[in-house]
Order: sequence, then structure tokens, then C-alpha cells
Amino acid sequence: MPFLEAVRLALSQIRAQKLKSFFTLLGVMIGVTFLIAVVSIVEGMGDYMEKDLVGKLMGVNTFELRHRPYINIGDVDEAEWRSYRTRPRLEIGDVEPVVSALPSGTRWYVMAQDRITAESRYTRPRVVEVYAVSGDYFEIKNLGLTSGRALGPVDHATAALNVVIGKDVAEAFFSGVSPLGRQIKLGGLPYTVVGVAEPQGSSFGQSFDRFVVAPYETPVKRLLNRSPRVIDGIIVQAPSAQLMEPLKEVVRQTMRTRHKLRPGQRDDFSITTSESTLAFWNKLKGYLVWAGVALPAIGLVVGAIVIMNIMLVAVAERTREVGIRKALGARRRDIMAQFLVESATLSVVGAAIGIALGFALAAFIAEISPLPASVAPWSIVVGILLGAGVGVVAGVYPASRASRLDPIAALRQE
Repeated sequence: MPFLEAVRLALSQIRAQKLKSFFTLLGVMIGVTFLIAVVSIVEGMGDYMEKDLVGKLMGVNTFELRHRPYINIGDVDEAEWRSYRTRPRLEIGDVEPVVSALPSGTRWYVMAQDRITAESRYTRPRVVEVYAVSGDYFEIKNLGLTSGRALGPVDHATAALNVVIGKDVAEAFFSGVSPLGRQIKLGGLPYTVVGVAEPQGSSFGQSFDRFVVAPYETPVKRLLNRSPRVIDGIIVQAPSAQLMEPLKEVVRQTMRTRHKLRPGQRDDFSITTSESTLAFWNKLKGYLVWAGVALPAIGLVVGAIVIMNIMLVAVAERTREVGIRKALGARRRDIMAQFLVESATLSVVGAAIGIALGFALAAFIAEISPLPASVAPWSIVVGILLGAGVGVVAGVYPASRASRLDPIAALRQE
């Protein structure tokens, strides 16, 4: 029997016996549905972590010099935390040696940050994230503005009491009025709003738009760190991805020299990139993907058993048909191929329905929860191949049994 004819026959069996076909496909449908849904959520979380969370906290081709990592995704044991607490803080005196060691064309900025209470005449005091920065902050963060201007060299040189605010701060502190030219108080001192940043979105319910950016040398830095000499970090942006490692090594050697570290001593500072920050997540993501493939295999095993039993029933019901085909010259391999194709077709149809249901389940979960979903094309291919594989494996025994039927005995079957 030609391949397409066998497929057509299998589809006609599905239409003719809808209830039996439904239960035949159920196990494969469930297995593939959860495979697609789990993998889509894991992939979505991966994209979210890389592009939305870490991608927004750290700029392109950047690394951060801090006394300890700013973002910890993964397990950090107590000994490591103790070592973090004993490390010396970065100071403003570290900036000039580090910056002077960087090649021309390298962007950088200094930063101090903390959550403090801000006030305006239009609303009650609220807590906001405040950044005191200098250097190329807006260029490295690629922070565009919806209105006004960014902080410029003059603002930094004169320690002007000017700020750029996020969308949430503009809405909360200046509801119904334009914030430009109006004042927001930080530590009791009035700062003039000169710009409003573009919306940055949120992460797991935490908004990236509730911030205020001020020049580093303004008095707000004393609210962010107890000592005016202490800074939270120096962020460096390499001109290209290829220069990241050389620049990191330049900064590392500069800091080791300043901290008088001997060869063999561990760094008492941290240099992190988005890749190093996400190292633990990428490892965890691999485990989750394997779990997303392995756990639905239980449903596929159940589906294979159901398909095998249904195909055995089909062989028993169509014994006379097999006898006629053999009497007309069909070879054993023709009979076997016919039933294998039918079994595989049933399973692939179940896998296709499972893929559609998996997309719907992933979208539903993304809609009602903070978990994102992103369809991985490879999971579709795996779903179809698994469906076909389950069908072939489950159909081998029934097909073999049908191919071994004696044509004379089969023709006597009523």
C-alpha cells in the first residue's frame, strides 16, 4: 500500500471512530502538551532573564567593578558572604587609576545607589530608587527620554541640583502636571527635574521606572553611602565584545595593584558581566529543559501502551481485510508497513493537537502569572518526532502480528 494511501486510511479511521481515536491520542496529546508548555515557559524565562532583567540592569558589552556582585542568581554559601563583608569598599580614589588605564574610546560611569524617601508639593513622600552618577551613564544604559534632556557634562562639572526621573516617579510625584522644571526633594534639598526617561518596564512585579538620577557630586551621594568617599561601582563599556576580556584584565590588574594583592591571593573585588551573572541560571535552565522533556515522557509511555492496544484491536477487527490483501499478493512487509504508518499517523495527529494545546497552556499561564512564555522552535520538532516515534514503537508488535497472519485462516474469519 502506498504511503499516502496508508495515511488516508488512518485518517479515515480517526473520523469513523472518533471516541476510540480520542482515547488513542490522549496519552500522546497530554505528553506533548506539557512538553511544549514547560519548554516554552523555561525558554521565556531565559529570554526574560537575559533581555529584560539582566539586560536592563547591565548595558551591552559592559562589566561592573564592585566590592561584591550586585546580582546574585544562585547559591552563595555562608563563607562567601563572610568574605564579601570583609572586602574593602570601592572609593572615589579608585576611579582615576582605573579610568586612566582604559584605552581611548572606552565609556564608563561611576555610580552610587540606594532607596531613599523623596518629596514633592503634589503628593505625599514616597520611597524611590536614587542613582548618583557621573560619566557616560545615559549612553551606556541607552536610556532615552520622552521629554526634556539628559544630564550633561555641565551638570556633572557644576554639581547642579538637576535630576532625570522615571515614568513612575513622574506619574506619582507630578500627577496631572508636567514634571519638567518642577522640583523634587531628596534629603530635604530641592532638585529640578530636567528630563523624563522612556518606560523601562518591570520584572516580576518590580518596576524599573521608579528611579531618580542625579549628578554624582551633588549632596544626595551622602544619603546613598555613609562615607562620601565610597562608591558602589564603576561600570565600563567596551567598544566591542572582543575587547571585553582585555579590558576586564586591565581593570583587574589595576585594582590588584591598588589593593596590594600578592600573586596567588584572591581578588577582593568583583568584576561581573551579564554572562557571569547568568551562569547559574543557564545551568539551571538546562536542568529545567531536561525535566520538561523527561517528565512528559510518562504520558508518552501511557500513550504508547494505549496505541498498541488499540492497534491490536484494529488488527483483530480487520483480520479478513488482511487475509484478502495477502491473497491478492500483498507481502508481509506491505502489511507491516500499512499498520506502522497508521499507528504513526494516529500518534502524529495526537502530537499536533498536543502542540497546539501546549501553546495555549503556555499562553494561559503567562497571562495569569508573572511567568513569561516563549515558544522554542526546536520543541515543535521534538514534539512531532516524539509523536511519530511513539506511534512507530507502539505499532511494531500489532503490525508484526498482522503481517504473520495466515491468509487462509484470515479469510475464514468472520
